[in-house]
Amino acid sequence: MNYLSRLYAEHGALFWQIVRYGVTGLFVTACQAAIYWTLAAPVGLHPQIANGIGYLAAVMIGYVSHSLFTFRGHGGDASHGARGVKFILVSLVSYSLNALWVYLCVTHMRWPEWSPIPAMIFVTPVLVFGLNRQWVFR
Repeated sequence: MNYLSRLYAEHGALFWQIVRYGVTGLFVTACQAAIYWTLAAPVGLHPQIANGIGYLAAVMIGYVSHSLFTFRGHGGDASHGARGVKFILVSLVSYSLNALWVYLCVTHMRWPEWSPIPAMIFVTPVLVFGLNRQWVFR
């Protein structure tokens, strides 16, 4: 029984962390996607510039949200400076992937400006969760 309790505690904590990541990630990604689409479509900025502005906003919103909600109580006592640098590096991976989706969908395939958003929402976050959990907030 003791083994099962420990197993449940470990997996239960991970499960709820994934749920919090999903909720927070969807919020942050929705903010990024809304900023990107608004600037790219109605405003008419170049899609990569719109993506960059959305990314900068998402990094700020994401660091605060993930620190206070998703990964609260997870990991050591790393300073905000060290953790922030790691978070920015992981965010650059996220940005690069999203820039790839924008290039492939909008520039290369000439699809509409909204077309990279599904990959931004469903593909990029899977990799970013692993990097944040194992490296940034450990």
